[in-house]
Amino acid sequence: MTYLVGKDLPEKPAGQRFRELLARKGILKLPGAHNGQAALQAKDTGFEALYLSGAAMTASMGLPDLGIITVDEVCFFIRQIVRSAGLPLLVDGDTGYGETLNIMNMVRAFEEAGAAAVHIEDQVLPKKCGHLNDKKLASPQEMAQKVAAAVRARRDMMIIARTDAAGSEGMEGAVARARLYHQAGADAIFPEALTSEEMFKEFASRLPDVPLLANMTEFGRTPYFTATQFEQMGYKMVIWPVSSLRAANKAQENLYKTIARTGGTYEMLGQMQTREELYKTLRYYDYEALDSSIVATVLPHIGKSDH
Repeated sequence: MTYLVGKDLPEKPAGQRFRELLARKGILKLPGAHNGQAALQAKDTGFEALYLSGAAMTASMGLPDLGIITVDEVCFFIRQIVRSAGLPLLVDGDTGYGETLNIMNMVRAFEEAGAAAVHIEDQVLPKKCGHLNDKKLASPQEMAQKVAAAVRARRDMMIIARTDAAGSEGMEGAVARARLYHQAGADAIFPEALTSEEMFKEFASRLPDVPLLANMTEFGRTPYFTATQFEQMGYKMVIWPVSSLRAANKAQENLYKTIARTGGTYEMLGQMQTREELYKTLRYYDYEALDSSIVATVLPHIGKSDH
């Protein structure tokens, strides 16, 4: 049905639903959804939870991933994805939008918008994509304080701590940070930009009792692995953060080139979502039926004697 009908909304808090999915056997697959339409398409394909990438959000706004956007702007994306698909959503919280009080505000805002989980990273501003060079890191103690603040502010939301230390501090530094963040209250750890199967396995072997998240971004430092391969390495979650945006953007580029070259869109019709497919994805007819049923229910009957 639609999110407008209260009886169709999930009864359990989003964070609780995310934890229940994570507690099941196997790896939790979290495809990136950069807007509500993508979220619906992922849901219709059978995915049970989603990921919202900071890089995908900023790119969809025509901005680089440098910590430019605000908490309120992220909440706009959270609301549209949660409202459209109703699935538990893990959100990229970047560096937390400031220090401890700012992070507590971010956690409350994200949770009120409908997020099920958030990850924060140990970079300092201006932050960079995790797969770029020359990232600057906060001290382990500063990041642990941020994690503790996030945990204190949340109600049901899962808090995931990301460390970008593998590239500059090696495996020892990354593992030491991960342990500290977990001790500070992080529910799971996200080791960013690991560059080999051996690194993924070693990291998991040294944190055997901690749920771990793997990032399968394209065109980065991490080789291409499947969800099954990550599970075999010891990971409980995997994200494909910007994949939906990359595919959509390439399709749009081809569309614009075709219009410029041919003066029309005819050559692209076979690659387009049809009107019927769009309406089906949007649950258009459910909304239409809901509107008609409400009008039919509340419209008063006025007879001649009523005038």
